[in-house]
Formats: sequence, C-alpha cells, structure tokens
Amino acid sequence: MLVSYGDFIGKIKDVKKSNPNNLMAKHFDTAYFNQLSAELQERLEKICRSGVENPDSGMGCYAMQPDDYDVFQPYLDKVIRDYHKIAGEVQHVTNWDLESVKDKLPEGGKLDLTKLGLGTTSMRVRVGRNLAAYPLPGAMTKEDRLNLEKDMVKAFEKLMEDPNYGGTYYSLTPDTKYSINEAKYQELVKKHIMFKDMAADSYLASAGIAADWPYGRGAYVSGDGQFIVWVGEEDQLRIMCMKKGTVLNEVFDRLRDACKVVEDHAGKFAHSDKYGYVTSCPTNLGTGMRASIHIKVPGLTADGTDKKAKDICKPLGLSVRGVGGEHTPIGADGTIDISPSARLCIQEAQIICALYQGIELLLAEEAKAAKL
Repeated sequence: MLVSYGDFIGKIKDVKKSNPNNLMAKHFDTAYFNQLSAELQERLEKICRSGVENPDSGMGCYAMQPDDYDVFQPYLDKVIRDYHKIAGEVQHVTNWDLESVKDKLPEGGKLDLTKLGLGTTSMRVRVGRNLAAYPLPGAMTKEDRLNLEKDMVKAFEKLMEDPNYGGTYYSLTPDTKYSINEAKYQELVKKHIMFKDMAADSYLASAGIAADWPYGRGAYVSGDGQFIVWVGEEDQLRIMCMKKGTVLNEVFDRLRDACKVVEDHAGKFAHSDKYGYVTSCPTNLGTGMRASIHIKVPGLTADGTDKKAKDICKPLGLSVRGVGGEHTPIGADGTIDISPSARLCIQEAQIICALYQGIELLLAEEAKAAKL
C-alpha cells in the first residue's frame, strides 16, 4: 500500500520555522527522504516522530533499530555532528585504559579527591547500553520487552551467585519471581534506585520508549548497593556504579569490569564502528557515559542558583545539575552535580580525567568566590 508522507513533511517544515533549534527538523532533507524505499521511509518517520510531536525538543529524534545510525547516516550524521559540535569526520574510539592517558593523571595514576581538598564524596559513573539482538526501546513490542527482561534475569542470576556482586532483581512486571508491589516501587524510586514511570515524559512517549509500562522494567541491585542496572528505560540497560569515597578510579574500574561481565552473560551490546555504543538518543552515542560527583560550592551558589557555577563549568566542558538529577534544584548547602558533557569522540579514560581536572578548576573558582 502506498503511504503518503505529505502531512509528516509539512509538519517538519513548520517545526523548522517555529523551532529552529530542533535538530531533527533543522537537518531534515525532503529530497533524501523521497529517494528512500518505502520500508526506509517508514523507519525514518518513526525516528523523527518525537520531534514532530514535540517541536520544542532540542534533538527531536530517537533511533529505533541498532543499525539506524549507519543506515540513515547521510541524514543522522549531520544531526549528530551538530549536537556534539564535531566539525570533521566522526570516528569514535572506545578506550577504558587509564594508562593511555597517564600524562593527564596525577603521579601514580590515582584520581584522589583528597588531593584537591575534598573529603568523602558521592561519586557515580554510568553508561547506557542496548543488546544487539533486540530493536531499540522505541520499536520494541511488549513481547520484546518481556523477552529481554527474561534474558537479563538469567544474567542477573549469574551475578547473584557471584560473591563480587550478589544482590537481587526488582521487577515491575506483574506476577514474576522478582515482582515487587507499589509500596516497594515507591521506596526504591525515593532512594533513586529505581526509575520513574516514563509516561509523563512526552518525548519518550511519542518515541514509543515509554510504551507497555510497567512490563519488562526493573532494576538489579548488587549486595553492597553500589552497582545497579536499570532494565527498560530510555536505553534497554543503564549500568551504574556509585560510591561514597575519595578515589574516582574505584567507580570507573568497577564499571569497566561490570560492563564486560554483563555483556558476557547477557549478549553482545549494540555497537557502530563509526559511532561507538548505540543509544536511543543521539546525545548519548559513543561512550554512553556520564561520570559525576556531588560537590559543595556555597560561594558560587550564594544567590541560591547554579547560574555562576554553570557559567564557569561550561567552558571547562562540564555540565551542572541539581542533586536529584536534571531539572532538579541545587542542595540547600550549595551542593551541585557536575559531569563532563562530551559523550562522542572522547574516550572513557578521557572522560574520567576531564572530571578530575574540572573539579580542580571549579574548586579554584569557588575559593575566589568565597573570599568576596
């Protein structure tokens, strides 16, 4: 059956005028779309749908299949390079080896926060991952979500048997071995161990990522509570290591090892030779990594906002968030969450180094502000 996309293309043209910062619309090429096969047109329409239905979106598109970034490279590469501010060719390199960046490390290679004047600090490193064997979350059926969760439960049960991990799995899917009730779910959300219902996010809802809630959703938590894997969020897996401590290497090294263990048990992660690890949103492509700490900067936040901190952090390549995550307020004591902004065309080892160097520079600015 012949499908007409005239209305769809018309809406994109409207978005391009009304919201010029919507990257999906900004780079959409009608001539490119028209020369695609019917099958590929259908696929690309789904990729762009969230940005059409949510014109205020900054990105405006979500990948639906593990090979979307390669199949639609003539279009999506422009979007990706614009967002990630990459002028030339994109060629991502994966590298967790801190030895390769030892010229940027303190002597001995230890990223010790006490050397910067900090005490015990909340440290967190996470990555987004998807299994190559499944569609990405926006294109998954309810059956896909349930089957992926079953595959992950098998992997988690191997972790539970491993004394290095232990722990348990909390499933939001009704009537399973690991299902939890609403009260337990709310308790885990409050502790930031479990993610919230994504239906309230119009971008994720339009992309199909929030569909079939709560089926196929859950969280694995290690025995020490310092290693968590979310199942069924924006990406199929969000793998996180967190710890209150003083040495960044500890969370970085554990996450590197844990990613390998999860992939060995669960199956190959979706990966592109050009773009690195495949994520639903192009903003997370490459490493899919966010490395962050909570840091007190009362001098820079004396006005009750994070504006000064953001003004200082942006040139350093750092993002600033509230202590509860994106779009949340700063702590009453001036605590903010900082992390390197880059994900693509930067190596994992470089990200953790950038965080350490950024902390050092931010604290120098805080010391100046405190004297005013």
